[in-house]
Amino acid sequence: MSNPLQQTIEALAKEKGIEPDVVISAIEEAVATASRKYYKTGENLKTRFNLETGQVDLFALKTVVQDVTNAATEIALDEARQMYRQLYGDDVANSIELGDEMEFPKPTEVLGRIAAQTAKQVIFQKVREAERENIFTEYNQRVGEVHSGTIKRFENGDIILEIGRIEAVLPRKEQSRAESYTPGDRVRTVIKGVNRGAKGPQIVLSRTDPALLIKLFEQEVPEIYDGTVMIRGAVREAGDRAKVAVFSRERDVDPVGACVGMKGTRVQSIIRELRGEKIDIVEFSDDPIAFVTNALSPAKVQRVSIVDDRERVMEVVVEDKQLSLAIGKKGQNVRLAAKLTGWRIDIKSEEEKRKEVEAQFEGLEALGGEAAEGAEPAVPGDADAAANAGVQEAAETPLPYTLAGIGEKTIRKLVDGGFASQEAVAGATVEQLSELPGIGGKTAEKILAAARGEQEPAAAETAAETK
Repeated sequence: MSNPLQQTIEALAKEKGIEPDVVISAIEEAVATASRKYYKTGENLKTRFNLETGQVDLFALKTVVQDVTNAATEIALDEARQMYRQLYGDDVANSIELGDEMEFPKPTEVLGRIAAQTAKQVIFQKVREAERENIFTEYNQRVGEVHSGTIKRFENGDIILEIGRIEAVLPRKEQSRAESYTPGDRVRTVIKGVNRGAKGPQIVLSRTDPALLIKLFEQEVPEIYDGTVMIRGAVREAGDRAKVAVFSRERDVDPVGACVGMKGTRVQSIIRELRGEKIDIVEFSDDPIAFVTNALSPAKVQRVSIVDDRERVMEVVVEDKQLSLAIGKKGQNVRLAAKLTGWRIDIKSEEEKRKEVEAQFEGLEALGGEAAEGAEPAVPGDADAAANAGVQEAAETPLPYTLAGIGEKTIRKLVDGGFASQEAVAGATVEQLSELPGIGGKTAEKILAAARGEQEPAAAETAAETK
């Protein structure tokens, strides 16, 4: 730099993080504004920063016309050529044509103290605007990134942090209930957004956003960072519990084990960062039933069935002693699992499900009895008509399968108990079938033999004796 003003411009640009051209443009506009206030002649004033002298040159622009109507902004062609002929000779003078603009230097030394003060205000304003625009552009592209900041002060519940050379706000609603801070603490937060404000751009931070959890896993788990393991979803109730669904792109890599780490070291560092927030890491699955089963971890699920595929409703049956664990404190576990999977989950214990099935059977029997009472007297000898009158209501719904030697009423008990196909019955055990209301041990053996296409034990013995 060859002069003090240029050195000052470069230092200011570096301090504010803006280009020197922005500062020079601000200086030129400031001098032009001050000149118009001083001269008040209506002239078309223009400024230009002189890199050699470090001064701002001021000019009055005039357009070359045939007939002058405004002497402040116009000059006659003949007068312009005469002026240039005296200064530069005939060749330059003859090159001037109608519509050209001529520059007439004007002194800037006479502007005075008030004009200089005006110029100073304009320079500061322009530099501040450029600085704010740079900050907005920079941080708007960094939404979702994790940054460490130092707590400076508290304002009405909000926390003001210093990130680099700027201040950012951590609103009260974005703070975890389990955390408390003091000025000077270092905190890791995720940038949630950038707002334009009258005082400049406001950077909004968060400690409750699931994006913070995802970024922390990316920093702690190399397999997630290199793309071997993918996070397919994350939900949080900040300060209490979180669930993360992970998926491995390689068969040999266990996604849950990779995230937990040796003796839990990886997940423990994240838990410490989140001040003790419990984290459930579950394996993602394209099968919604398997995904819901995994998402309800640590509870163990007995059966899952889809109630309404369109409305995305599932019914989950768990053991009686697992019910409170599956639901969680104040419904937290099932609520987070529902958010993670996108399904509405209805959890029931085995006892609740058994009572529900018994109530359905009682309702069917009551309907069957009413149908029998209301039926017309059967014709003597017409045994089929009498039997049909007793099961009129049940017969209205066709059975999904039949079993040799097993009555319709028993098959309906099997269907209502969750055995919707013959294959499901054949794959069951005597103990499982005996747990259904109205089915004893011997009946269960008979049902299994019919489902598997085998002879009943007694019938086999009789056949052998006869032979």
